[in-house]
Amino acid sequence: MFNGNNIKEITLHQNFMTQALKLAEIAYDQGEVPIGAIVVKDGRIIGKGYNQTEMLKDPTAHAEMLAISSACATLNNKYLEDCTLYVTLEPCPMCSGAIVWSKIQRVVFGAIDEKSGSCGSLFNIASNRNLNHRAEIIQGVLEMDSQFLLKQFFADKR
Repeated sequence: MFNGNNIKEITLHQNFMTQALKLAEIAYDQGEVPIGAIVVKDGRIIGKGYNQTEMLKDPTAHAEMLAISSACATLNNKYLEDCTLYVTLEPCPMCSGAIVWSKIQRVVFGAIDEKSGSCGSLFNIASNRNLNHRAEIIQGVLEMDSQFLLKQFFADKR
């Protein structure tokens, strides 16, 4: 569960996760798996993304990948040091690899992904001590909201 240190930090994470959830709702409305992500640096959103794998016919068009690409373009840099990635669902192996390569400092996510989570639940790529970079992981921020949106999406598909 969420392991924030104080009320100010908890509120900050919840506010940014709310922005990621708004992006997940856009994905939902477009028939995409409802996952949203933002990258934050110095209290400012510098990258946004939501799942677009169906629309773009691209298996790499995950919310995290698009948010990371957007943030790199904003900073004109391949590294996202001192940045936090907020995402509504625990990143998969591909996205966790991108987190490591882009040197994101922290990942804050909502719902655990029991089938492909790679930030501690199934795998631990983003903070693996054997890799050249490790991100701090905070899980469970607005977890119920993230889970509800995903469950509703898949219930609607049935």
